[in-house]
Amino acid sequence: MSTPMRGLTVFIADIRNCRVRELEEKRINKEMANIRAKFKDGNLNGYQKKKYVCKLLYMYILGWDIDFGHMEAVHLISSHKYSEKQIGYLAVTLLMHENSDLVRLVVNSIKKDLEENNEIFNCLALHAIANIGGREMAESLATDVHRLLISPASKGFVKKKAALTLLRMYRKHPDVIPAADWAERVIQLIDDLDLGVALCVTSLIMALAQDNLEAYLGCYEKAVDRLKKLVVEKEYSLDYVYYKVPIPWLQIKLLRLLQYYPPSDDERVRAKLHDVLQAILDLSQETPKNVQHNNAQNAVLFEAINLAIHLDTESQIVNQAAVLLGRFITSKETNVRYLGLETMAHLAACVDSLEPIKKHQDTILLSLRDKDISVRRRGLDLLYSMCDVTNAKAIVAELLRYLNIADYGLREEMVLKIAILTERFATEYQWYVDIILQLISTAGDHVGEEVWYRVVQIVTNNEELQEYAARTVLIHLRSVSCHESLVKVGGYILGEFGHLIANISGASALEQFHAIHSKFGSCTLQTRALLLTTYIKFVNLFPEIKGDILSVFNQYRHVLDAELQQRAAEYLAIATMPTDDLLQTVCEEMPPFPERESALLSRLHQQHSDTEDKRTWIIGGKDVNKERESLRMSSLITRNGSSDSKKTNGHLTTHNGSTSSNGGSTSSNGNINGSNGYGDVDLLGFGDLDLNSEITESPTTMTITSQRGVLPAGCITPGSEQWFGKLVYTTEGVIYEDTQILIRLKSEYHGHMGRIALYFTNKTQIKITSFTTVIEHIENVIITTPGPPSTIPLSGQIQQLFHIECHNTFTGSPNIRVSFIAGIPVYTIGLRLPVVIAKFIEPIELNGTDFFARWKQIGGGHREAQKVFKSTYPIDVVNGGIRKLVSGFRFGILEGVDPNPSNVVGASVLHTSKSGMIGCLMRLEPNVEAQMYRLTVRTTNEIVTQELCTLLEDRLTNDKL
Repeated sequence: MSTPMRGLTVFIADIRNCRVRELEEKRINKEMANIRAKFKDGNLNGYQKKKYVCKLLYMYILGWDIDFGHMEAVHLISSHKYSEKQIGYLAVTLLMHENSDLVRLVVNSIKKDLEENNEIFNCLALHAIANIGGREMAESLATDVHRLLISPASKGFVKKKAALTLLRMYRKHPDVIPAADWAERVIQLIDDLDLGVALCVTSLIMALAQDNLEAYLGCYEKAVDRLKKLVVEKEYSLDYVYYKVPIPWLQIKLLRLLQYYPPSDDERVRAKLHDVLQAILDLSQETPKNVQHNNAQNAVLFEAINLAIHLDTESQIVNQAAVLLGRFITSKETNVRYLGLETMAHLAACVDSLEPIKKHQDTILLSLRDKDISVRRRGLDLLYSMCDVTNAKAIVAELLRYLNIADYGLREEMVLKIAILTERFATEYQWYVDIILQLISTAGDHVGEEVWYRVVQIVTNNEELQEYAARTVLIHLRSVSCHESLVKVGGYILGEFGHLIANISGASALEQFHAIHSKFGSCTLQTRALLLTTYIKFVNLFPEIKGDILSVFNQYRHVLDAELQQRAAEYLAIATMPTDDLLQTVCEEMPPFPERESALLSRLHQQHSDTEDKRTWIIGGKDVNKERESLRMSSLITRNGSSDSKKTNGHLTTHNGSTSSNGGSTSSNGNINGSNGYGDVDLLGFGDLDLNSEITESPTTMTITSQRGVLPAGCITPGSEQWFGKLVYTTEGVIYEDTQILIRLKSEYHGHMGRIALYFTNKTQIKITSFTTVIEHIENVIITTPGPPSTIPLSGQIQQLFHIECHNTFTGSPNIRVSFIAGIPVYTIGLRLPVVIAKFIEPIELNGTDFFARWKQIGGGHREAQKVFKSTYPIDVVNGGIRKLVSGFRFGILEGVDPNPSNVVGASVLHTSKSGMIGCLMRLEPNVEAQMYRLTVRTTNEIVTQELCTLLEDRLTNDKL
């Protein structure tokens, strides 16, 4: 079929689909009107209510909004007929969210059904609690659910559902469940005759015990006894045998549960456990009959090996397991290789001697080239854990070679691990410098800021390293392709230690300056700011090139960027003073950085955060795991819950981005402020700092946390805007991060409704308490806020879901205030939520004729906004960045409408619940040579016109596309 014919076919299909949609909408509206009238009459019997609620549910499942019928569903729940009650519960769970005002109306009905002697009614009520799961429901009904779980009169299937419902409530609202008080009665159910009940209760205990180790200590011996009955004594019914393996899911959970506790001191218990583990290893030698048998057998075996490693790495069972693991990592089955590498990484993280694992080093290195990325990840984890002084150079060299061809999703983690291993096991300073600079040069954009911060810190603190680092980085700066992170390192090191190599041939002051300045024009504004500080250092160190540098300062006194302009003007003033006294004072050499934990480790541990079933070990060596285990046990078993966080007083110096005590451009000791290029801390309101504030991150001060931590209402935390801008036209990403907490956001919008999920990750070494979130609402935007958990466990994460409704047009965006206690009295963060008017528009497709017809119909005047503005970055119309941004603002891109292919034309419809739909059209004309845009927006509402134009202009001006 020719291209025109295909296009015609698609066009006809679109018309047909639109017609079908219109007919469906008419039928739906007619049916809704009929149902609404029936409900309004109020003369319906139970069957009729059930019938009409079913129709509403069907329309809801098709995607139509249902804003009535909720009360009829609530009435159905109170019915004594199963069919009516079932539909009522189904409607409630589908149509109501946990913060709905109607939820409290169904709590009493659910409570009555929980107290009934009818097991079917009990189960319907439990389903509703688990599916809706709000705080109010948990507080009111948790005790009743617990009663059903422990009651001798409850049937087995009711107990199973009760256990899983409690698990759901605990995961959402752990502070509501009195876990410690219920421990004794819940633990007894591990011995239940019904293996299904034992399985569900074990899942519940695993969650409760992780946060209440001491209270649930009694489950240890119960779990061992149950395992012995299953594995050794073979006490189980045939209903629970899965391909000749007795209830493998329960075995796995019990084996994992035992890993949360230290090995028992009771010899009798240890003997039982040894028999269980030995029996599992012996059974694993049987030839599997099929794939399912093999999977179940291996799942139990690997968890048993993990438990054996946890109990004693020198035991005979672990020695047998090590031999098995050597075979598993060469298996033809991907799943077996994966589990073998992961379990061997556990062994490497706990064992005293790595020699048995090093025998398989070549095989492990080959796993980096496995066809499955999950296997490659586990191979990387194992190499990281098994690395020591003897094999560090070989492993790091292989990782660097593999980095060039590694998956993009794997590169950032590889960079972190290479940097950590190089620092940890370096025996020669020259090797460390060579590897790190090669890493930065090779990895490019995948090198996080923490990597070059750490290089700067180590070079500054080691005099014997400084000259070699300066020579090496100068060589890299002269290469044709030099990544910006390498330019930052070069700017810092040459600014501080360039004088050490100035007398070497090819490294004179002028040659150093030219090497750096050749990269100046292609760098971002932040890097240019850092290099300006390097230049003022050169003026102090090398007066012979002062003229070349002053011309640069004079040129940048007039740029648009306030940070660059201020630095250039102030540095020019200092450099042209009659005497050099002030210049020498502010350009004093950097003092050594205070010793502190590497930020690389913190960043790496964030990427291996715990799931709901927390890891019992972390990727790394034995020392790391011993420290983690002692911290975990002291905080959980002794219920200490908090400890003094380590505070380090950072120096207020140059090049590390520090701030002054008086708000000026120089600090109290004369050193230049913010010379790493991140000077926006002063511009954003940190000019007048308390000298007792805590300076975090090394070596640059990315986050400055006041010990008071209190933020006035309506204020935004300085620096948080850097994340907000990107999220205006994307659906997920980081919305805030500092040394205390990481906040990530995911969002979705449909018409005038939307929802946002915020994930709060505790980055501190203590439990976060008194955690609250408050929305500062704006007019015409309704946001329902969940009741937040009051704590975030150590290295844990919680989630909050916000439902959003756009009632009418609005401007700006709402704020959210996050408050908590983590070692300081009260810490408050103010953030802008990326809820803007553009989030509630939906893209539409128009042909050229329809577009221009609507364009003329809307007309100009107040309904049109046109702006001509300059972009901060060069405009690239080839790679589609502009179109991606416009699509992110939810405009449908109309191809072929504008005769200039570089121009972007878009159409969309804004949805509001009160004002209906508002048509939105836009046209963007980029001028690549002049680095400018002309943006024209037309909508049927002047408020929307101005707001959309402002939002688009802001992002097009400031984002690199």
